[in-house]
Amino acid sequence: MSDTLFDPADRAILAGHWYAVARSADVVDAPLSARLLDQDLVVYRAGGEVVVADDLCPHRGVPLSMGTGGEALQCAYHGLRFGAGGRCVAVPAHPGARIPERLHLRPYPVRERYGLVWTCVGDPVGALPGFAEFDEPGFQTVVLPPFDVRAFAGRQVEGFLDVGHFAFVHIASFADPENTEVPPYRTEPAPFGFTVDYWSTVANVGAGTVNPFPGARWLRAYAMHLPFTPTLVIHFPDGGRLGILNAATPVGPRETRLFGVVAKDVFTDQTEAEVVEFNLRVFEEDRVIVERQRPENLPTDPRIEVNIPADRSSVAYRRALRDLGLGAFFTV
Repeated sequence: MSDTLFDPADRAILAGHWYAVARSADVVDAPLSARLLDQDLVVYRAGGEVVVADDLCPHRGVPLSMGTGGEALQCAYHGLRFGAGGRCVAVPAHPGARIPERLHLRPYPVRERYGLVWTCVGDPVGALPGFAEFDEPGFQTVVLPPFDVRAFAGRQVEGFLDVGHFAFVHIASFADPENTEVPPYRTEPAPFGFTVDYWSTVANVGAGTVNPFPGARWLRAYAMHLPFTPTLVIHFPDGGRLGILNAATPVGPRETRLFGVVAKDVFTDQTEAEVVEFNLRVFEEDRVIVERQRPENLPTDPRIEVNIPADRSSVAYRRALRDLGLGAFFTV
């Protein structure tokens, strides 16, 4: 794309990976606008099928997201209608005429999974991230509303993987300001990126709630699905599990739209609104920090920022991004 601020070589690598662009529940009657890697997209449903295409009518260049939906997407300017597969199915000005091939949209690959719509704007690379908890019987699942961060996706993801900031950033939500030590841990390579099993005494109980497992060790099992979709499963000492999918979509080089999904068999008496409120509070605590980080890009050159032992997951993440062939800063 000529107007992108991403380095062209980096964007070509990123384009083939899968990203969430909408919640499935939000793709109903009206088309939605989305943006991915500096590219404007329209998301609509036709005949039960979700279509993702460039947000531009091929007739006279009006954004299709301005239109209306239903059985097909109707352009707001001349009423051209687009159905499943992005096919133009009606030209109201010429109802009996043959529809030119150039009026059909070019749809991008689409997958609906975990309550989200996923797409890629290049040749697909790999599979969607795994998130087994979403399908577990008896688990409460909540697809959080999109959350915008004015920072690069790599910075947001690195913050999600970071285990050393809990006692300083998340005091109001769940962390203990006196529990600052980061025990040793290791990262393990995986076909999709890497995993981290992090054991500590930091509980995952909301602020103001008594920790029912004082002194117990908690396992936080991370799986980093490159480039920007980590998952975390928190294992409660009594066997319960709380899973979080963190789908960080790179809207642009300095903008991220975060799609979060929670699946848990603990605290299942919480209402969906309570789950949303708690998780958005945690996201907000991180946002305040991430948006102020400099450099704004994620430096993958190990000489640029200083690492400490608690940063093993961050170091593994930056190394994995370099191994994908991405540049030192991703963006110009």
